[in-house]
Amino acid sequence: MALLPQVGRRTVEALLDRHAKKLAEHSLMLVHGQYAAGSATTFTAEVGEQTRRVTVRDESSVLGILAAWHSHREDAAPGDLLVVTTGVDDDQLGWDLRGHAVHRRTLTVEKAEIVTQRFGATGLDVRMYREDWLLQALVDAEPAGRGWPRTAGVLTRDAALRALVVERLGLDHPDISPHATAEAAVDADVLLAWSRTPAGPRRFAALGDTERAELKKWLGEVAGPAAPVLLTLAEIGRGNDAMALGLLGAALRDPAADPDVALAVGGLFGKAGPRRGEIGAFTDAVEGTLLRWIGEAAGSVDSRHKVFAVLQRADDLARDAGLTAGLNGSRFLLSSFAAQLAAVVEGAHTSPAQGESALAELTGHALAGLFPDRVRVAEMAVRLARWLRQGPPAVTSVAAGVRDHVAEWGWADRALSVLWAGDPGGDPAVARGLRDLYEDGRAQRERLDEQFARHLAGWAPNATAQQPGGCLVVENVLDTVVRPLTTGGPPLVIVLDGMSSAVAAQLGEEAEREGWQEIVPRSGEGARRTRLAAVSMLPSITRTSRASLLCGTAIQGGQSTEASGFAAFWKKRRKDAVLFHKASIGGDAGHFLAQELTSALASDAVVGVVLNTIDDALDSGQQGQRTVWSLGDITYLRELLAAARSYARPVVLVADHGHVIDRGRGRVTPAADAGGSARWRPDTDAGDGEVVLSGPRVLEGGGTITVPWHEDLRYAARRAGYHGGASLAEITVPVLVLLPSKELAPREWEPLPREQAAPSWWKAATATPLEVREPQPESATQPVRRPAKPALRQNEELFDADDVVMPEAAPEASSVPATLGGRVVASEVYEAQKEYVRKAPEGKVVAAVIDALAAAGGTMSPAALAAAISATGRVRRNIEGFVATVQRLLNVEGYPVLGFVDAGHAVKLDVALLRDQFLAGEARGGSPRKETS
Repeated sequence: MALLPQVGRRTVEALLDRHAKKLAEHSLMLVHGQYAAGSATTFTAEVGEQTRRVTVRDESSVLGILAAWHSHREDAAPGDLLVVTTGVDDDQLGWDLRGHAVHRRTLTVEKAEIVTQRFGATGLDVRMYREDWLLQALVDAEPAGRGWPRTAGVLTRDAALRALVVERLGLDHPDISPHATAEAAVDADVLLAWSRTPAGPRRFAALGDTERAELKKWLGEVAGPAAPVLLTLAEIGRGNDAMALGLLGAALRDPAADPDVALAVGGLFGKAGPRRGEIGAFTDAVEGTLLRWIGEAAGSVDSRHKVFAVLQRADDLARDAGLTAGLNGSRFLLSSFAAQLAAVVEGAHTSPAQGESALAELTGHALAGLFPDRVRVAEMAVRLARWLRQGPPAVTSVAAGVRDHVAEWGWADRALSVLWAGDPGGDPAVARGLRDLYEDGRAQRERLDEQFARHLAGWAPNATAQQPGGCLVVENVLDTVVRPLTTGGPPLVIVLDGMSSAVAAQLGEEAEREGWQEIVPRSGEGARRTRLAAVSMLPSITRTSRASLLCGTAIQGGQSTEASGFAAFWKKRRKDAVLFHKASIGGDAGHFLAQELTSALASDAVVGVVLNTIDDALDSGQQGQRTVWSLGDITYLRELLAAARSYARPVVLVADHGHVIDRGRGRVTPAADAGGSARWRPDTDAGDGEVVLSGPRVLEGGGTITVPWHEDLRYAARRAGYHGGASLAEITVPVLVLLPSKELAPREWEPLPREQAAPSWWKAATATPLEVREPQPESATQPVRRPAKPALRQNEELFDADDVVMPEAAPEASSVPATLGGRVVASEVYEAQKEYVRKAPEGKVVAAVIDALAAAGGTMSPAALAAAISATGRVRRNIEGFVATVQRLLNVEGYPVLGFVDAGHAVKLDVALLRDQFLAGEARGGSPRKETS
């Protein structure tokens, strides 16, 4: 007897729906086949527009069929249906029984017809008729309730397989994609996400052998070679580990991998046994998917959980196999990230070049974006190592000390704070390296503080506002810095009580990123541009320094003294002025700022605001990130800056004094009960780490005080930080002059871009513009793109070369130095590009722009680029327009060699593309070759 076709519940439901009209008058359906074991024998089904109760019986004899039918007629409720699957031929059944059945005969299951009907198609792809497994699977797998997606026209094999895969594997699970449908693309990314679902891989493993093999084959065709490897892992119960194994499989892709490591990694794949090339494709797919998840992790808790689940499992597998050390070069393991971080710190302390190389490896690690705080620790370690490598600096005067502190040593303090706080990951090896590096840096800073204190003691007896000894003193800031700004509009003076140079460095960087331009008085020829800094009043406490700053004269006092003194200072200069302290800044319900403050900002008055967030943090400690100060961390600061921008006000961010942080090693001196405060006392005997200061700017202790220059000394109970002493961090008063628009700058002031505000060692070592020497290309196989001669156009220039003002005529250099920029402007391609620009800038100016950008790693702020242009003797008037002109010269055929990035806050040069476009012909030893027609 021939085997009967298997009939499952889905087949029965499809037959019922197909013959719904006949079932309105019949309650018996005979089906040729055998009902699948384990399938439900009683269920409800949609038949036409009705829901009816269905009973299925499998009978192999006429008597069995008759008994089932009689039982149904006696016991069934009206509308109930009986389906009998059987192998009995119609001619063995009497007409009495067949007369009650649909169509009066046994129905044959035509799977192709059922599939066509269930998809609403007009026909099937001819290939499907030869694939009984596919037709059966489509009948069995039809989604309950919603059914298969409706198809207009012929149902193609790919559409059918896609729908089957989505249903069989559960690819519409919300953990995979909230918008997945049967029509959605099925790719490696989707399958890898599916592998991380709780039951997904088990669903595939539960399918029959033929269906698994065919689905694996099809998915390999449409989703790539990674799919068969993944599905094989799912078959052997390793589906949930697939992504973790893929990360470890990267070792097999590396030709230089240790053979023992490669063998052990291959063993982890077990019975899956993929070939090395297949593992490579699988690893590529896994890494690509994980990179996407990492990119989403910053804004999605779910994505972050998914990423760390994979990473942790990969590390667990590596550890269990003894592979952790052998995979330290991986870009995707938590353990390799930790190892590379430790290598940076160790290298920074013992071998600076090794530290630089290790930092490049770390920043290129795929997980660097997940741990920005830990990468920042590594960067600070390398930066501090660069500073220490320069050799011990020296303080030559109070003026030089304050200037160098805001320009150099305050940045070292910034790095030291990060190293002292340590690795957020808590790695013991990293902690030891950071401690050693911190101690080296702290020792050098202490030497500078001691030198500065000696100079301060010699300077103080004769220093006054009128004779400051080359210094900008805090009581002169209003007159020297703020008053010149009134030519551009009424300024907003924001006093950030306790802001140190390290904090100012962070705020200045963020302000420029948000569109503010810092300016400073024009420096002398050859002098370095640096941020402004003043010397605090003595001692460096709020009662003396802030009052003197706001009153414009040496004075002590509280808020009332400051408010009246501020108004009086500006009244003498025929300006209205108003000062707001903490209690008068916040607004009523619904208003962030007080109405009085908002009205003052909208007026022509000079406005002052005192913000105490930094100074308040010295009492109980900074909340949140202990080593980072941002504009948003200081209450009201960002809102005040926004208001100043809207009213076109210049802004001055100024401290009254700085501060030192308690590092847990402080000690109270025996003289702590002698009066004074945490960092000064009225005595005249100085001990270790102290200095005696006296003079007209010493406003406490009758003009003579003893203050510590060592940051570990204090005269009061322990707090989070202190001020009042003679250290550089306390005495230096950073002054940041910020403009919302460069047009507000007074004459003889110039921009201070962040590239120049930061010390050279803060950035990775780069060549100076004239040292940028590009290596000759190894071959000249790449064609040089030369533009066709353009037709003349009207109004084609966004920027005229006249916008680069030439103070005096200068002859063109007879020979251009062999820099990258010089070779570009000497090339034939560049000469051809000049035909697109009506009045092109001088070649040496364009060369300077190219060299400056190349030396800076390809990216500079517009202000820094303007400074590079100024160095050629040409003064820029419209840097944005100038860049637009240079774009027309360098962006051959529209290729993005030069352009703005970061919302217009930076200019980027693609050096590799520049070389490809202009210098590809240098391999033959001459100028770029010509194209032949």
